[in-house]
Amino acid sequence: MLTLYTWSTPNGRKPLILLEELEVAYNVQPVDIGKGEQFAADFLAISPNNKIPALVDDEAEGGPLTLFESGAVLTYLAEKHGRFLDAAGPERYRALAWLHWQIGGTGPMFGQLGFFALRAEEKLPMAIKHFTDEADRLLGVMDRHLAGNTYLAGEHYTIADIACYAWTLSATTYLKEVLTDSMRDKPSVQRWLDTISERPAVQRGMRTLQT
Repeated sequence: MLTLYTWSTPNGRKPLILLEELEVAYNVQPVDIGKGEQFAADFLAISPNNKIPALVDDEAEGGPLTLFESGAVLTYLAEKHGRFLDAAGPERYRALAWLHWQIGGTGPMFGQLGFFALRAEEKLPMAIKHFTDEADRLLGVMDRHLAGNTYLAGEHYTIADIACYAWTLSATTYLKEVLTDSMRDKPSVQRWLDTISERPAVQRGMRTLQT
């Protein structure tokens, strides 16, 4: 059985969406990061960086397997089930490129923007401008690419789209206050968001652990 340790954050929703797309049985173990549950000893044994999500596969080849880091979890699940990531060829590597782009780009930059612009008690204009500008730049990278591609890796929906979706969606929800102007001139990003939002598995994954 697969057990996913996660919470209702963009990173936490990535594997939920993929598991729903794969239509496999899994258990969800909520880790309430607002209550500090990510620092519990039993969770640290699975995720030593005290971050969600993390996965335990009791039926992995060679014996039970624990994984942390959302990109690793997505890659493992896609390869285990042979879906949403080609086994070889150009689209596989384009998908992995965009997956790593999200991990190193929209995740940390949007996360910092949310902290400085919305959650921090002291608002620092320089920091807010820096991360707003970087978020706009990253959305521009996506928009230019998606103007000529249906999905991030090309013509097929992959784990790259799943990884990028929840964070990009936050530009229209959680981060709307600071990124509304940026999204106005990103029609290809909006088209892509609308397309993915219509997928039933995405809708199910986004509804899980609503808080």
